[in-house]
Amino acid sequence: MHMNSAVDVRLEDSALAYERFHQDWDARVTREAGRLRAAPPDLVLSNIAYLPLAAAARAGIRAVAMCSLNWADIYTHYFSARPEAARIEQEMRAAYRAAEMFLRLEPGMPMSDLANSITIGPVATVGQDRRAEIFRKLGLAPDTRLVMLSTGGIELRLPVERWPAASNIHWLVPAAWTVRRAGFSDMEALGLPFTDVLRGCDAIIGKPGYGTFAEAGCNAVPMLYVPRGDWPEAPYLIEWLAQHGRTRAIDIEALTRGDVEVDLQALWSLAAPPATEPRGIKQAVALLDDALAQASRSASSVPARRQ
Repeated sequence: MHMNSAVDVRLEDSALAYERFHQDWDARVTREAGRLRAAPPDLVLSNIAYLPLAAAARAGIRAVAMCSLNWADIYTHYFSARPEAARIEQEMRAAYRAAEMFLRLEPGMPMSDLANSITIGPVATVGQDRRAEIFRKLGLAPDTRLVMLSTGGIELRLPVERWPAASNIHWLVPAAWTVRRAGFSDMEALGLPFTDVLRGCDAIIGKPGYGTFAEAGCNAVPMLYVPRGDWPEAPYLIEWLAQHGRTRAIDIEALTRGDVEVDLQALWSLAAPPATEPRGIKQAVALLDDALAQASRSASSVPARRQ
């Protein structure tokens, strides 16, 4: 999917890219299957490219998909009315259905058409509590509110230099923004893992995306989010975080102006549920371990070839 920004899809460019990718689909699958056969893995795990899944099926190699979405559903949402869509959709869905199983992460899209889907819990990193260390490094008073700006993936650079001065809020921004203003700090300059920094914050402002939403929920960090238009995954992420955390939408125009304090105060006034356990990690490991064990048993049952 081609993007103008973190929230704006270039639809025509995206549709043409899919059309080009599928023009020689069968030959593309054959080439990829040949690469897999040349150095055969015990298992192919895809998040969530569908070409390796189709190639693994052709090569007779076990394969598993794992994600909160699949590109067939995304493609269908945007492009089903196009004349080439039926063929492309069929090829994409056939690849996903060829997987031994599709581990559907929570929060995620329903994928009700995939009979091989298995729903597992969230996958996220839980940060260490290093808030006191962060405050010492930044020289902040204990009653300061620390808020992270993180649009994730394709950056949405906000004009924070023009924002009004905030009362008792310190902002953490990506170093790539090169912000040189009092009340703002580069989050990377802290020299700490992202999720440790996230856990030390009073809120995060970003867009609906699996990593950000899952880690906000699993680290009990309130989140303001900019709606992503008609991105089809977004409603499922938002519904999940509303159940497992504190969240609230903010208009992109208001965020661009820096008009955020009222929304933050409303966010902080919400009741805080307990942090959500990222149980999907152990579930995925158990399922993959079993799939690898089955692959090993299958390989050992095949007679050795004569040299």
